[in-house]
Amino acid sequence: MTTVLICDDRRSVREGLTRVMSAVPGVSRIDCVAHGDELLARYSRHPADIVLVGTQRALPSGVVATGLSAAQRLSSAAPRPNVLVFGAVDDTDNITAAIAVGASGYVRWDASHPELVAALAHILVTTSETRSPSLTERELQVLQWMSQGKSNGQIGRRLRLSEETVKTHARHLYRKLGARHRAHAVAYGLRHSLVP
Repeated sequence: MTTVLICDDRRSVREGLTRVMSAVPGVSRIDCVAHGDELLARYSRHPADIVLVGTQRALPSGVVATGLSAAQRLSSAAPRPNVLVFGAVDDTDNITAAIAVGASGYVRWDASHPELVAALAHILVTTSETRSPSLTERELQVLQWMSQGKSNGQIGRRLRLSEETVKTHARHLYRKLGARHRAHAVAYGLRHSLVP
């Protein structure tokens, strides 16, 4: 079963997200906090599988951490949660910040109910597929060469494999990592220290 922790300074947003998340199959517990300080304190007591973080712009007096800064600190937590950030679609600064802190995804404030459920489902599926990926030695070699920007043909020549064989290894590692394409696989590899 999956646990969810929601962090946003607006009560209406927290309540709305709670209603959406409670309708998702497999979600067993939903907790809510208003800001980053509370997020860190709650997570230390009750770790969650998924953390939904709003892009807060102002902090109340005495509060140190925004949702995003707290999410960054959670990136080194054990267990490490999957972070889904939500904010304005044109807020490139926060989208970039979300990616930088290792967020699993970014969702618009005005996303529809089906879009929110789909984003959560994607994280759940990806998590189940990538939590402990067991790559073969050859798949790991292909991923490492990919991270250096080598084409399938170049990788094949270095590993003395046909280009088609390299593509097959690539398809297998994409599936194991839950990656949609090469860049996604390389990003995962870098984040999880699978490649230097």
